[in-house]
Amino acid sequence: MSSWFKRKEKGIQTATEEKKDTPRGLWYKSPTGKIVESEELAKNHYVSPEDDYHVRIGSKEYFQILFDDNKFTEMDAGLSSKDPLKFEDTKKYKDRLKEAEKKTGLKDAVRTAYGKSMGRDLVIACMDFSFIGGSMGSVVGEKIARAIDKAIEKKVPFVMISKSGGARMMEAALSLMQLAKTSAKLAQLAEAGLPYISLCTDPTTGGTTASYAMLGDINIAEPGALIGFAGPRVVKEATGKELPEGFQTAEFVLEHGFLDFIVHRRELKKKINLYLDLVLNQPVRVEEVPEE
Repeated sequence: MSSWFKRKEKGIQTATEEKKDTPRGLWYKSPTGKIVESEELAKNHYVSPEDDYHVRIGSKEYFQILFDDNKFTEMDAGLSSKDPLKFEDTKKYKDRLKEAEKKTGLKDAVRTAYGKSMGRDLVIACMDFSFIGGSMGSVVGEKIARAIDKAIEKKVPFVMISKSGGARMMEAALSLMQLAKTSAKLAQLAEAGLPYISLCTDPTTGGTTASYAMLGDINIAEPGALIGFAGPRVVKEATGKELPEGFQTAEFVLEHGFLDFIVHRRELKKKINLYLDLVLNQPVRVEEVPEE
């Protein structure tokens, strides 16, 4: 065999067990194929700078964005789901709960907190899709109800950030009862004369859309968010019609009158406070927030 095919000098090599791959999470690839450094993505509110794609984020990131200096008091942090129906599918519900808690570090699919945003006292409830698809069970409904009670007690506005696949099937009717429960609490909030802003993020579907997500005094959404009750396939089968392009995107929903505004995540804090100033008939204070 020719020496061309023989490597006589190994030179500097690294043993296989010592080779290191690029650390996971260092880069992010958006659906349009744009590559961005994870650090840059975080600095840009988790929005891809080249194509403006809004990456899915959870309560941790939204609290960082909305609360002043990321300071807040979390409420009902220890509340967790049980398995009253002894639901069994391919995997027992109680095992799925344990697995989701271990994987995410969360107790359930929503976190609630009280703090200041642009100096204004505010109660925020934010869903986490990473916990069983952001599904709405008894704990989600109870935590949202308690958060609304806190807003009424403190006489402050309430903001709900939805990100959910819908009702949690493992809790059956108990899950569906949360639609009525949270809607009734929001009626109490309205009776107290306190504003409610609903932010729909990707995705906002099912029972979440059928209840609190669409009951805001002002309903807003992030660009490109999927918003709807049933999925496109189910709607198509039920209607027997081809669906229009962009069906159930935030832009489509806005065009057809189910949303008030679409808000870029970079403007989220300023816009929410602007809307609250307008609803409360207070002087507009958005100029107090420095440009980023």
